[in-house]
Amino acid sequence: MQNILLLTIILPAAAVPLVYLLGKKSPKNVALLIVFICLINIALLSTTVPAILNGADHKYVESYYWIPILRVSFTLFVDGISFLMAIITLILILTAALFSINYMQERKGLAEYYALLMLLSIGLVGVFITSNFMLFYFFWELMLLPSYFIIGEWGYKEPYRAAFKFFIFTHAGAVFVLLGIGAIFMVTGDLDMFQAQAALMTTDLEIVKWILLSLTAGFAVKMAVVPVHMWLPDAHSEAPAPMSALLSGVIIGAGGYAILRVSLGTVFPALMGTEFAAQFLHGMAIFGVISAFFGALIALVENDIKRLIAYSSIAHMGYVLFGLSLFPFQEAITGTVLHLVNHAVSKGLLFLSAGAVMKQLEIRDIREMGGLAGQMPITAASSATAAMSIAGFPPFACFMSEFVIFIGAFQAIRVNGFYLLPTVLMLAATVLSLAYSLRFLSHVFLGHPKHEKIADAPLLMKLSMLALAALVIILGVWPTLFVYIISNTALV
Repeated sequence: MQNILLLTIILPAAAVPLVYLLGKKSPKNVALLIVFICLINIALLSTTVPAILNGADHKYVESYYWIPILRVSFTLFVDGISFLMAIITLILILTAALFSINYMQERKGLAEYYALLMLLSIGLVGVFITSNFMLFYFFWELMLLPSYFIIGEWGYKEPYRAAFKFFIFTHAGAVFVLLGIGAIFMVTGDLDMFQAQAALMTTDLEIVKWILLSLTAGFAVKMAVVPVHMWLPDAHSEAPAPMSALLSGVIIGAGGYAILRVSLGTVFPALMGTEFAAQFLHGMAIFGVISAFFGALIALVENDIKRLIAYSSIAHMGYVLFGLSLFPFQEAITGTVLHLVNHAVSKGLLFLSAGAVMKQLEIRDIREMGGLAGQMPITAASSATAAMSIAGFPPFACFMSEFVIFIGAFQAIRVNGFYLLPTVLMLAATVLSLAYSLRFLSHVFLGHPKHEKIADAPLLMKLSMLALAALVIILGVWPTLFVYIISNTALV
């Protein structure tokens, strides 16, 4: 089959109206349809693994004739990095849809909800599998609209206020992305990432500097690193739990992926070896450290269960930004991509678990919780798995990716002494991660029960959590295949 990647876009796009129409009659069956479509797309993407591992350039590419006047082809591709990001996105969409059957069953407008969820999957997967900047920007913006309406329509106290804040911040970031893409086309006459990389090598370095800064600033907003993080706590805490899992799992991760793929992979090579390049990477490391400490410290004192988890996302994007600042050290980049995957699964699980607790108790303040481990054992076990991973505790997923990032950092220190202090600070930040994770678990699940007759989450919610919990453990115990796939990708 020669149209594998195109089918992964066409299939969910064709399903959107079907999901809406069938959702009017049976929301549960439509959720299961989304699960089925995600499984088909996972199977389709998996057929590209031989090309990724054994191909000459370790990529699988499809190119279609599109806009000849602009010399633009409709180009889709997967390599080790984009493959894993697309797969983990589909897994989270799948589990979010399954979780929603019980979690959202009392809400109205579920046909629209599931149609928007299907539309969101197109934007997310599309960002990871296109090398054409025009398509990339289209999918980048396509992530925004379904997210806005899901947060606004099915959120909690002030959902449209949080959704509007999310929209304004991320759309403002998208303007910088568009400016960078426009500048690339202006100076290279090309809209393909890989071809533009070569063309930028002969471009005026002053222009390349501004392109790099514009793109990175735009992507950093989506990534929600300090100081452009202000939208994240409100959006994550107001969104329904399945949407929070996607926001924290892959939408902010898309910002980290874009910095790696576009800023560092396409634009940065033209500046390699210059003083500006070193300053740029050092700046990323500093903002990474600030984000890690800021997110962790606020999480330590936050009492709203979802805002606590949201601030931990800011902290973990600090780890990602620090890892990206170690470019192009292979171990550091491998660890960073692995951390994007591990964080997506772990944080997705943690938000689903928090959603299960909120649904059963109908409260958000962790000070009013306690002793739930005996009443909600499956939710407690899933939460513990996710929280220990977020804490960087072995043998769970995030420990392994953080470990590989720090191996890359120690290699960077041997070449550039600047990284010594940021590395020491990031190691200290892992202690804070453990502290807020243990605080979360102790307040919610340990101690004397404060509520009687609390049942565990419904079956399909438990099934979703257990599936992600198993993946968190697998990624922590046996990351070999994932590391091998990532390390087969050459960005420069």
